[in-house]
Amino acid sequence: MYRHIVFDVDGTLIDTEYAVLHSFQDTLLLLTGKKISTEELTFALGITGEDALNQLGIKDTSSVIELWNKNMRRYADTVSVFSGITELLENLLRQNCKIGIVTSRTREEFEHDLSHLPINRFFETIVCADDTQAHKPDAAPLLKYMESTGAECGETLYIGDSKYDSACAENAGVDFALALWGSHSRTIKANYYPEKPADLLSVITF
Repeated sequence: MYRHIVFDVDGTLIDTEYAVLHSFQDTLLLLTGKKISTEELTFALGITGEDALNQLGIKDTSSVIELWNKNMRRYADTVSVFSGITELLENLLRQNCKIGIVTSRTREEFEHDLSHLPINRFFETIVCADDTQAHKPDAAPLLKYMESTGAECGETLYIGDSKYDSACAENAGVDFALALWGSHSRTIKANYYPEKPADLLSVITF
């Protein structure tokens, strides 16, 4: 029985792909003068901004992330909660499930970009990138959630859209559901493959 239902944010709860990739593209254009296709930048989905920049060999990440965040805000009107998420969260809350978040966003990014969303009221525990030294795909963020809440591995289900989410769950000994409504791949390892948020209710035993 899963009593702790933990969600990734981007690509799972909210659709931010357009905003993330285009703001990243804009940022790199300002830095390098080159316009990189958004298809080439999809590796950045699911990891911290710092890790994404490091993969491109950019070391002075703090100022670049600040610029990226500024560019991201220009696309705020393209961000939306996925259809069915609010109803799922309401159902979980009625069943007395503990609902949490483990995200690769920093606390500042989360609060600045997402604090206004109506779904935030559902979450009791939120683990952000600056809460742990290691990040997804390392187990540390989920282990931090379990440490903070007293959750056991067997009663915790993590829901995400990327291979980094899958590996984080596996490394933490936690079952994983791949959010096919936001994922780019159906081949990512998971215990469950829900097509839409409501499908998760069939795998959570109340």
